[in-house]
Amino acid sequence: MNITDLLLDKNNQDAISEFAKKFNVDSTQAKDAISTLADSLSKGLGFHTKKKSGLDDLFDALKKGKHSRYLDDPSLLGKKETTQDGNDILGHIFGNKDVSRHVAKKAAKKTGLSDSLLKKMLPIVATMVMGALSKGMFGGSAKPQPQESTGFLTKIFDRDQDGSMIDDVLGMAFKAAFR
Repeated sequence: MNITDLLLDKNNQDAISEFAKKFNVDSTQAKDAISTLADSLSKGLGFHTKKKSGLDDLFDALKKGKHSRYLDDPSLLGKKETTQDGNDILGHIFGNKDVSRHVAKKAAKKTGLSDSLLKKMLPIVATMVMGALSKGMFGGSAKPQPQESTGFLTKIFDRDQDGSMIDDVLGMAFKAAFR
């Protein structure tokens, strides 16, 4: 399981449809954009969670942010406030707009969509990523058990399925440093 799998889950089809409508793309283009951008966001989140403080920050953001609303009520994806929330999320994940621009350019090469369109999509996908993580961690409960939450995040960031996300996060950071 990874973040893209969570986002493209059948339970999120309404959100994907709303995303496609908002950006005037078909469902295949929407899924390609979401998948490509979510992968970059996942790598950014993975980089930050290699430190305990980063993992704690992510957990707190998921607990307090009420991000699941973006997938529960897809009409919110078209709101100005959602874009602002997404830009705030991107600021935490990437640190600056130059990284976001680089992510959009890289995604444009992969998807065939313009980098200017992908730049507009990126904050919305960021809110969707946080929504998917929030729903995965908390489901219907606002108070998960700590080991359940850590286990869920390990599943998301443990790409080689060895039971530890540390080597995977360090690998992501190493790759990012040499691109």
